[in-house]
Amino acid sequence: LTTSTKTNTTRLRIGILLARDIFYYAYSHELPRYGVKAGLTNYPAAYCTGLLLARRVLAQLKLDSLYEGQKEVTGEEYHVESPNGQRAAFKCYLDIGLRRTSTGANIFGALKGAVDGGLNIPHSASRFPGNDPESGECNAEVHRARILGHHVAEYMKALKEESEDTYKRQFSAYLKEGITEDMIEGMYLSAHEAIRKDPSPSKTEKKEVKKQRFNRKRMNQKERRERVRQKKAHYLSQLQKELAVVGE
Repeated sequence: LTTSTKTNTTRLRIGILLARDIFYYAYSHELPRYGVKAGLTNYPAAYCTGLLLARRVLAQLKLDSLYEGQKEVTGEEYHVESPNGQRAAFKCYLDIGLRRTSTGANIFGALKGAVDGGLNIPHSASRFPGNDPESGECNAEVHRARILGHHVAEYMKALKEESEDTYKRQFSAYLKEGITEDMIEGMYLSAHEAIRKDPSPSKTEKKEVKKQRFNRKRMNQKERRERVRQKKAHYLSQLQKELAVVGE
């Protein structure tokens, strides 16, 4: 499991690599299709993208009905188990590349979404939001609140009370879509349900590419002779003008 933000600063790409090729993928810019129309780079969006990837992979492998994952968002640590006598769960490993493994990073939101979606990814809860480094215990309620965007809603409410202008500027994308702080949790819960219902990638229409010729078209003999005649006429015209100036 690998992530990339190089395609665009407002996008998150998650894919599963086999032999260094992206075999399955999901993008956060697909989330508006599921009702998440703003905030495509935060932790809840990363969770949704991971969930989308997991359900898409399992659907293509015809394992989606066998491995439904964790349907209810609880924030608790969850690991996929393979039932006896059935096909094993799809197993993959997290590759964070050169990113820092800071607690609460979006990459771990994508990991949690993929695991809750039914993928078998070895992990611990030590880097999830709500983890206590001293006791080693993870507060599931804190993690659940982060997955459902409670921190976004709280910041929206606080900023609105502090400065209306700053609030409108900071959350202009949300306000443009008519999203208020009271709608954040419901938006993500509805997105989770919609993703599970139809994780298939949207069909894109193939654009017809008009071929352009960048080199000069080859001329026939008649065209070449005409071109030579025009050049001679232009040269004689210029020469006559220069002689006329000298004669004066």
